[in-house]
Amino acid sequence: MYLDPNAVIAQEKLTEYLLKFLPKDDKSQYLAQGGYTLDNWQQLEKDLREQILILEAQPTVKTQYGQKYQIIGFLTCPNGKILRVKTIWIITDTITKFITLFPA
Repeated sequence: MYLDPNAVIAQEKLTEYLLKFLPKDDKSQYLAQGGYTLDNWQQLEKDLREQILILEAQPTVKTQYGQKYQIIGFLTCPNGKILRVKTIWIITDTITKFITLFPA
């Protein structure tokens, strides 16, 4: 299954979670290896749409909020490095949205 190419990717999810250093479950250092920073968060959003969201999604778990999906793929990053990522998305009654990303 392919997810909606217009899925919601909240700026806050990128700037306040993925690209911001967190003492627990930090992902910013992994993404920094590819050249993603708070200064270029828009590039991460663009790359998620153009490189990951175009891949086939696999259903994972159905919750009270909707069906979750995972997409595993490779990001060709701003500095040319390739990072393997696992992304999680959810389809609710009204929208498809990005939940998180992990190193894969």
